[in-house]
Amino acid sequence: METYHAGSRAVQDRAGVRDLADHVGQIIGQGIKPVAAAFLELQPLLILGAAAPATGRVWASPLTGPPGFVRATGPHQISVTGGTGATDPLTPALAQARDLPVGTVALDPRTRRRMRVDGRLRSTARGFAIEAERVFANCPKYIQRRESYETLTDREPVATRIGDQLTPTQAEFIAAADTFFLASVHEHGADASHRGGNPSFVQAVSPHELTWRDYPGNAMFLTLGNLATDPRAGLLFLDWDTGSTLQLTGEARTEFGADGERRVRFTLAEAVESPGALPLRWSAPEYSPANPEPAR
Repeated sequence: METYHAGSRAVQDRAGVRDLADHVGQIIGQGIKPVAAAFLELQPLLILGAAAPATGRVWASPLTGPPGFVRATGPHQISVTGGTGATDPLTPALAQARDLPVGTVALDPRTRRRMRVDGRLRSTARGFAIEAERVFANCPKYIQRRESYETLTDREPVATRIGDQLTPTQAEFIAAADTFFLASVHEHGADASHRGGNPSFVQAVSPHELTWRDYPGNAMFLTLGNLATDPRAGLLFLDWDTGSTLQLTGEARTEFGADGERRVRFTLAEAVESPGALPLRWSAPEYSPANPEPAR
């Protein structure tokens, strides 16, 4: 697989960072090195992004388990024990997958480290396995530090709420968020990435639309490149205290300002809110020093 496809190249050229992207892109590999394997085995949370074959809609979904539920089982493979929740939009696809393109991101708020593994997923008797095609770590920029977490074994999910527009409460939840995850797809695969900032860095401007500024990053423009060629996208917001999740699917497009600023506008097709879905409760955040002040 090429390091960059035409969509990423187009955004890199528009931003004038092609040479930098070529340099940074050398971090992308196909193998899972021992340090990456050790990192994965410490994580209680994995985010997975994919397009559901039955609908074509793209979703970002959370998976949780005790450390070790995600582990490298070979130099090019990771295995996951368990799966998504019963009402998660990707659950039917993962249960029957044979060669499903997926992107994953493991983020550790304790160390402000993250790692991405993209590849092809197949279901197994205990969960699923991913044959890795792209493996790389990202810088700690915009990751909020959370020093610790606890697993609440008695937390029970509440009935899932599905709609085609945001409720006022969901819009407030989004405005209070300091982190979300973004799934996107391209001709040859899928990707899952992290977005972070101070609360109100992403806003619901209507019941059907979100917007956020694209902060300067590693110059690869993998996500914006995907959206340039296929606007389908999935967003995942977590409540790091209550374990509630809000999954959104729709289309996202990048707006380029005359001053070089980039803003992403997301149009909602469906929202899935799952109160108490995750058993994890994290400590309060220490905001990243890289976070810009949100525009007023």
